[in-house]
Amino acid sequence: MTVSLPIAVTLGDPAGIGPEIIVKAFRDSGDDMRGCFVAGDVGLVRRAAALLAAPGALALPVAEIESPAEVAGVPPNCVPVLQVVEAPDASIAIGEVSAAAGRIAGNSVVWAARAALRGEIAAIVTAPLHKEALAAAGFNFPGHTELLQSEAAAHLGRPVSEVPVRMMLANDELRTVLVSIHVSLRQAIEAVTFDGVLETLRITHRSLTAVLGKPPTIGVAGLNPHAGEGGLFGIEERDDIAPAIAAAQREGIAANGPHAPDTVFMRARTGEFDVVVAMYHDQGLIPVKYLGVEKGVNVTLGLPLVRTSPDHGTAFDIAGTGRADASSLIEAIRMARSLSREAAFSAA
Repeated sequence: MTVSLPIAVTLGDPAGIGPEIIVKAFRDSGDDMRGCFVAGDVGLVRRAAALLAAPGALALPVAEIESPAEVAGVPPNCVPVLQVVEAPDASIAIGEVSAAAGRIAGNSVVWAARAALRGEIAAIVTAPLHKEALAAAGFNFPGHTELLQSEAAAHLGRPVSEVPVRMMLANDELRTVLVSIHVSLRQAIEAVTFDGVLETLRITHRSLTAVLGKPPTIGVAGLNPHAGEGGLFGIEERDDIAPAIAAAQREGIAANGPHAPDTVFMRARTGEFDVVVAMYHDQGLIPVKYLGVEKGVNVTLGLPLVRTSPDHGTAFDIAGTGRADASSLIEAIRMARSLSREAAFSAA
């Protein structure tokens, strides 16, 4: 009988809501958290558990484990934590950006990425980190995606450019994959090239085929209003996007477009497309987030590991109040479990 590998949930920025939603997930969704453990700091998880405890009630127990293999022996209604970072010298202030918090968040992700690449864990689910805190800690990456891409490239012995990744945001109603991620809008427009769009279509086709069990139908959004209106409102569709779609079709990829950006997402939501390829960050993420961040999941496509995350940030404004919703984190764990099973099946 094959024993499933555990899933690591990274702590996120401890000044934000990450520790709280992790404790809530273990407290309120026991079955979904089976086989999961926290990669981070034991003391910070215990602080979150104490914060969430009802007046006069005991906090949810937090058990320190020595290795991922010990997760199976942790009793129900208990949060297993693997200490993968140095404990902070001083208290991390809730709701405040700090290098100390960014260091804990970043180092937790690095540990989990390397463990996944070594085959010690099945997947990574990353609680939110704060990009300013990450930068203050000396991590020269805009976010999780680029950090994980760098770790994967180093593990594979390749340049980062040879490990292309894409962000997919998904919920029950809509999936969207982005051509560019965390860059300025000006840079995002410059990233709309034949090669960039074609590579996105290839990654989307390959990844979604594994997820859906069939090749996906891909609707491609244009960059400009009305998808350029034949060159009247821009030439990117004519010169780059449409030729990339045609090249993808010749490879057997079921992509079509470019479609007007203001309608393609509605068409996907009603079932015409399995996924939309969007040209830049906000074009693709606003429609999904408008449908509700509590069910949204961020998936990094193209990595040699499974990584998902909730569809929201650190929420410093409500950190420490106990009001943070763990639904998106729980959905991310469900997605990670499903994707890791698909990956294991494909490798068998």
